[in-house]
Amino acid sequence: MPLLVKICGLSTRETLDVALEGGADMVGFVFFPPSPRHISLETARELGKQAKGRAVKVALTVDADDATIENIIETLRPDILQLHGKETTARLRDLKQKFGLPLMKALPVETAADLAPLPGYAGVADRILFDARAPKDATRPGGLGAPFDWHVLENLDLALPYMVSGGLNAENVTEAVRVTRAGGVDVSSGVERTPGVKDPELIRAFIRAARATQELMVR
Repeated sequence: MPLLVKICGLSTRETLDVALEGGADMVGFVFFPPSPRHISLETARELGKQAKGRAVKVALTVDADDATIENIIETLRPDILQLHGKETTARLRDLKQKFGLPLMKALPVETAADLAPLPGYAGVADRILFDARAPKDATRPGGLGAPFDWHVLENLDLALPYMVSGGLNAENVTEAVRVTRAGGVDVSSGVERTPGVKDPELIRAFIRAARATQELMVR
């Protein structure tokens, strides 16, 4: 299967267009005020229209309530909800029943012990995103530019599609996929010049590197 490439934390028409023209499969939009990548509903509406039919639109939330998610769905019209907080399996079931959208659950990873909740989430989520566990004093759960030990996933037996994120860039994406055998890669800070400010050339370079990785894995 083709390696899925997701560019997350997009916030401007220009950088979204670079991601779309570069061939990103998924484009992610952050709805979490503490993040430098947070966008307003007004911006989401415009970017959602721009991305429609060109890539899978992903709405990233962190322990958001129903009203917030409903507003996001009405404006962005996302294809997938990415849950990046401490949402329980019961919360996932509730969201799926209420909104009827596929769910991607982010799971913070530092050691093999962090995989303990995986069976529960795998029973209700449509996709898992393995991300680096944030430091205890962090103000947000992801987008911090630090990779985790990919070898934690080396012998993973998971029927559900999964992606990896956390500190990825054009230089290390090949190794990340080789070790984890992930079906997708998700980048945010690795294509930025400063937190929240995407760099068009870094976006293009990451997508090229990911596509080259896919070709290597096929051989």
